[in-house]
Amino acid sequence: MTSYFADIEPIRYEGPDSTNPLAFKFYDKTRMVMGKTMEDHLRLAVCYWHTFCWDGFDVFGAGTFNRPWHGGPVDQARAEHKLDEAFEFFTRLGLPYFCFHDVDVMAVAGTIDEHVRNFATIIDKIEGKMAQTGVKLLWGTANLFSHPRYMAGGATNPDPDVYRFAATQVRQCLEATHRLHGENYVLWGGREGYDTILNTDLAQEKAQLGRFLNLVVEHKHKIGFTGTILIEPKPHEPTKHQYDFDVETVYAFLQKHGLENEVKVNIEANHATLAGHSFEHEIATAVSLGILGSIDMNRGDPQNGWDTDQFPNDVREITMAMYYILKNGGLGTGGNNFDAKVRRQSIDAVDLFHGHVGSIDVLARGLLGAAKLIEGGQLDGIIAERYAGWQTPEAQAMLSGSIGLAEIADKAVADGVAPKPRSGRQEMLENIISNCC
Repeated sequence: MTSYFADIEPIRYEGPDSTNPLAFKFYDKTRMVMGKTMEDHLRLAVCYWHTFCWDGFDVFGAGTFNRPWHGGPVDQARAEHKLDEAFEFFTRLGLPYFCFHDVDVMAVAGTIDEHVRNFATIIDKIEGKMAQTGVKLLWGTANLFSHPRYMAGGATNPDPDVYRFAATQVRQCLEATHRLHGENYVLWGGREGYDTILNTDLAQEKAQLGRFLNLVVEHKHKIGFTGTILIEPKPHEPTKHQYDFDVETVYAFLQKHGLENEVKVNIEANHATLAGHSFEHEIATAVSLGILGSIDMNRGDPQNGWDTDQFPNDVREITMAMYYILKNGGLGTGGNNFDAKVRRQSIDAVDLFHGHVGSIDVLARGLLGAAKLIEGGQLDGIIAERYAGWQTPEAQAMLSGSIGLAEIADKAVADGVAPKPRSGRQEMLENIISNCC
């Protein structure tokens, strides 16, 4: 069978002067940046769901793509056809990783037994494709939000049988991720929240979610999975309010359930902005808390108030994201997957490549800009100077708890403390960033 992508040549690096729209102009995977190759820094992955499962439908109309594997219930033959085309895409694009939800890859199942069987069958096929191509698994995850059984959540559902079905899916997907040498496992609580508080027991649902997450961590250690467990924060949509609202909320939840040293976060750009934050804020917050894990690379639309999952194209925004990632020492087992979809009018096979190629180059430019910022040391120097007063013995004593509030106040009066405001130099700092992008 001729591949859907047969007319598209493998994507190569051709440099910034290339006029080829299907060539990398900045992403040279072998280029060394701060002691590592671009490929090792970025750890790029194609996501299975938007790229191969979404057919272009939205709430106002049917799908527009009509790709060969679309157009009907996904049986085993259709699942394998989609898998063949996915690996054709991976290898032509030349990225090292992919990631998936369980239902993205398998034939539709009507019962729990059928789900287990169908998923096991396709995992055999995926394992063979990975061995054949060398493409690796960045992470796996179970979809606990699309099926009607999950309309009131998976782990937080008021029906214990739904909880048990969700546990079965996660068990199967976690073990499959381990078998495929996946480097992380993600939990995205798409409906772990509520639509109305009028029918919701918050304490009950959060207790269920906390125990569920502990079950996942316990099973990870039981089977010997050495990858990282990740939670993906999102404030709302599809539910009105979700319990994993943002990085700070997730960290508080992890602390409450004794998991702050076991679980990290998978941060999505569009989810950060939906929470009222910037992308770099969420990354910097995760770094400060020691829970930065992996990244869903995309963007939202400032004129729309929902999760549009567009490909990233803002070099300045990505430069700042990469700056905090580099300051963290990188992403560890994590990476950057493109949780993004082409628009409904981008109906050709080549459009999938245009979306990825352009975004990969944006990430490469952001990486170079972030490295320039770090190697120049300007931001570090300004921040060190701004907080220099806290390095004195007296200031350190205030932080250590060795002196109390009354002692601090009495000494301030005795010393005649008269602080003078100092400029934060925001405009100068913003100019430094702009000059690096």
